[in-house]
Amino acid sequence: MRLRYLCSVHMKNKDEKSAISPRRSEDYPEWFQQVIKAADMAENAPVRGCMVIKPWGYGIWENIQRDLDYRIKITGHENAYFPLFIPLSFFEKEAKHVEGFAKECAVVTHHRLEEHEGRLIPTGKLDEPLVVRPTSETIIGESFSRWVESYRDLPLLINQWANVVRWEMRPRIFLRTTEFLWQEGHTVHAEESEAIEEALKMLEVYRSFMEDALAMPVIIGEKSEGERFPGAVSTYTLEAMMQDRKALQAGTSHYLGQSFSKASEIKFCDQEGQVRYAYTTSWGVTTRMIGGMIMCHSDDDGLRLPPRIATKQVVILPIVPKPEMEEQVFAYAEKIAQDLRQCKFYDYPIEVFVDKRDKRGGEKSWEWIKKGVPLRIEVGPRDIESNAVMVMRRDAPHKEKQKIATDTLTTEIPALLEAIQNNLFAQAKAYRDANIRRDIKNLEELKAFFTPSNPDKPEIHGGFVIAKWCGDPETESLLDELKVTIRCLPIEQSKTEGTCILTGKPATIDAVFAKSY
Repeated sequence: MRLRYLCSVHMKNKDEKSAISPRRSEDYPEWFQQVIKAADMAENAPVRGCMVIKPWGYGIWENIQRDLDYRIKITGHENAYFPLFIPLSFFEKEAKHVEGFAKECAVVTHHRLEEHEGRLIPTGKLDEPLVVRPTSETIIGESFSRWVESYRDLPLLINQWANVVRWEMRPRIFLRTTEFLWQEGHTVHAEESEAIEEALKMLEVYRSFMEDALAMPVIIGEKSEGERFPGAVSTYTLEAMMQDRKALQAGTSHYLGQSFSKASEIKFCDQEGQVRYAYTTSWGVTTRMIGGMIMCHSDDDGLRLPPRIATKQVVILPIVPKPEMEEQVFAYAEKIAQDLRQCKFYDYPIEVFVDKRDKRGGEKSWEWIKKGVPLRIEVGPRDIESNAVMVMRRDAPHKEKQKIATDTLTTEIPALLEAIQNNLFAQAKAYRDANIRRDIKNLEELKAFFTPSNPDKPEIHGGFVIAKWCGDPETESLLDELKVTIRCLPIEQSKTEGTCILTGKPATIDAVFAKSY
């Protein structure tokens, strides 16, 4: 029998209380929102569909930026910045691209406000409307057309950290918001093979980052025609499984061929003196990765942060039973914090916070549990006497404690952080692998697998199905009623023969089918 547990982490008994209500098993979407609220990561903005990212959540994004930016730069790319506003005519140059984004575009049509009968009225109509950046291929292409003249200018490897706007009808914090933060790379190459190699290289950069830093296992593959980026020749993707067994597209890398080069006139003179159109790529990941990390690792007590991207990796909780002991306990806690800050984890100093707030110890401890801090250290008078502390791991039951001698903390704490990082990845991978089906053979079995047994009280159902597909793009519409899509065609194909799960025709392509965010 296939394993059908809800989550790979410690589950509570029915009568045992949890910090987050509802639990994952009761209402997964609401649980997700409550985890974010309890961790004080973000909140809805006054503008519908937008979010305010609070310090705890933004600190995670800063750590993601720091790590990923380094990985991007060591592959030869440089950072730049391009305008937020894009002339409408730029979009009109690439028909497939504008068709794919038209319904999501926010458009500026006026350039000033004037007071009229106590209200501000937009006036000063623009000669040409400006699209608020949904993605930057067209505006960056205009610059590239001026920057590239000769084969000596290639490859051109540029990255941008920015915000984008896509009008979202069903927003959800960190998953789908009207405005979100991202990184987008754009490159130009002389040869097609070089551009394809670039798109796949950046896919691997993303894979290693997501698995090594976010502890989130992903399947890498190519999108089917129906799921391809508008205007791209090939779109490569990273698909992760959440704890409700839906897929999350965690990032994409696109080989764009010459379509955008021809639209933007990106041409170069080759070594033979011939003028040719270049080949381009684009690739990006967003704050959606934070949403994926939350849904991949968190439990019914709140957030669980992989140590490598945690805003704070260690929180020290001083225990002061009597006022006259406060100075001694605080000094001891600060000495431990200073020692740990001299240690490195994942090439950076360990982030340590000493919580001296005038609150009950249990209350403070639960706040940090809900925020997902990897390690909590309790320090009190008895610990000072025994020259030891009590350490609690976020990936273990909250009552479980480990006594560690103070003089070994500088070696023990980095090792514990690494153990937590590896454990979170192992748990997520085990859960994903247990919920992948490879034995479903036809459309009827696929429908049964993805149909809730009780529509009035939907259970968390389904998962990933890996099966053969004939490759006919018209067959993708057969999945519409199930709200299932082909998530990707894995890079690693089995190269075996079989029958298409949708049509029964002979097929050799392995495809991943799933419901998704």
